[in-house]
Amino acid sequence: MVPGTSSSVGLETAERSRRAIAPAALVCCLVVLAGGCAKPLLSPTEPRNQYSRYDLVRGQFAPQYVEDEFGRRLPNLRGRLLVRD
Repeated sequence: MVPGTSSSVGLETAERSRRAIAPAALVCCLVVLAGGCAKPLLSPTEPRNQYSRYDLVRGQFAPQYVEDEFGRRLPNLRGRLLVRD
């Protein structure tokens, strides 16, 4: 290929645009990953709803998480959604 022709100019332009995009992509990735280090929106110690304190005082409070037989922490959906009389 002869230097200065349109196809070699196109390759140089593509290479320059790749060099310009790479740092911008790196910055975007760092911003997204840094967001994962933020404080959680809802704390496990704060009441989950307006009835949490009521349930706690009457001994009907269901924990947010339970451990299964393998030691994995799972959400306590059954205990929290169970209708109490």
